[in-house]
Amino acid sequence: MKPLRLGCIADDFTGATDLANNLVKTGFRVIQVNGPPTAPLQQEVDAVVVALKIRNVPAEDACEQALKALAWLRAQGANQIYFKYCSTFDSTPKGNIGPVTDALMNALQTRFTVATPAFPDNGRSIYKGHLFVNDRLLNESGMQNHPLTPMTDPNLVRVLQAQTTRKVGLIDQAVVLRGASAIETKISELAASGVEVAVVDSIQNQDLIELGRAVKALPLLTAGSGLAIGLAQNHGLSPNPLASQLPTPKGRRAIVAGSCSQATQGQIAHAIKSGLPTRQLDIAALMRGEDVSASLLDWAATQFADHPNACPLVFSTQAANEIAGWHSRFDAAKLGQAIEDCLATVAKALVHAHGVGQLIVAGGETSGACVTALAIEQMQIGPQIDPGVPWCYAPLQHSPISGPTAEGGGRMAEGLHIALKSGNFGSDDFFTKAFAILSSHG
Repeated sequence: MKPLRLGCIADDFTGATDLANNLVKTGFRVIQVNGPPTAPLQQEVDAVVVALKIRNVPAEDACEQALKALAWLRAQGANQIYFKYCSTFDSTPKGNIGPVTDALMNALQTRFTVATPAFPDNGRSIYKGHLFVNDRLLNESGMQNHPLTPMTDPNLVRVLQAQTTRKVGLIDQAVVLRGASAIETKISELAASGVEVAVVDSIQNQDLIELGRAVKALPLLTAGSGLAIGLAQNHGLSPNPLASQLPTPKGRRAIVAGSCSQATQGQIAHAIKSGLPTRQLDIAALMRGEDVSASLLDWAATQFADHPNACPLVFSTQAANEIAGWHSRFDAAKLGQAIEDCLATVAKALVHAHGVGQLIVAGGETSGACVTALAIEQMQIGPQIDPGVPWCYAPLQHSPISGPTAEGGGRMAEGLHIALKSGNFGSDDFFTKAFAILSSHG
């Protein structure tokens, strides 16, 4: 078996599918595995994306999991390692982007890497080291209100420098515009001056393609998913439509949303206007200890009974001022964990007891909780819904599952079509569009 061309470590589950999506689009054969794997790789692929849930755990735990994933990837022969984080650089002054980068650099014995969460196709660009979300600075984009990782400083050099003792520098747009050779020269100059991590400006896809050429020899890359579009050229790979083919979709449809991002709020509002049945998680009842998941599942069962082709949407999404109100009453970490656990219980029961074979999960933390509850170990990456969000197909450990399908009875398939959507990604019509795309590829 040929060694891996690329070994990837993602700090959450939606980020992993985001990265895998860009790799598949450019020609990589990709498998995503969830959690640090232990068994040797059985398939010959070009890249493996290891999805971890380490964005908001203590830094030492994040580093430990990342190093386990690194050891496994190196044992499979990975020639280059890619640490993937969010395109909005979600983190706190303590990490975890800086600490994980430090741990990986130490393990790989490398003294230089780049850092760029830029993803122009999704409106994430970096100019003079400042991160923009569409035409707004990061700290004016809504991310300043994130309940777990509020981003109040758009200067990525400053943000990253607070998380690491390594010297952080900048490769600005003037250099990037001159192409790969200029970037390589700048890397050499920065490294000679003691810089070990360089934030790289990128405002268009061509910037990432040039950066991809320039970092071909680096043992470690750290980035959002955008840099992935510039790596296939280093291996002589090209797009292949067969790489995104999935089995025919079967089973009922459902949506579970835990993100409170502005994008997800807009998508839920659009779903309501479109007539999808929706039910919001009762946070007060949840924190009183009531069995909220059971009531949500009873409601979903009623929707399926009344309308066989219904697509129920269960959500905890709220606006920033509402979130602030809950945080004044409950510990933010405990509240977040309770919501994640509830939504994961709902997702698991929808699949295992209600015949759902096509599931959308919105929110990085929510996706991690749901994938863990469903015991999904590997996922095949399929067609893109919106930039950064593909449909995936996952074999299920406990299939086949009893329960009617969305189209007239029988048992559900032995696998689940699932889309893990980062809270910040997707157009307003994402939920309705997603199922149409899956049907057209079935």
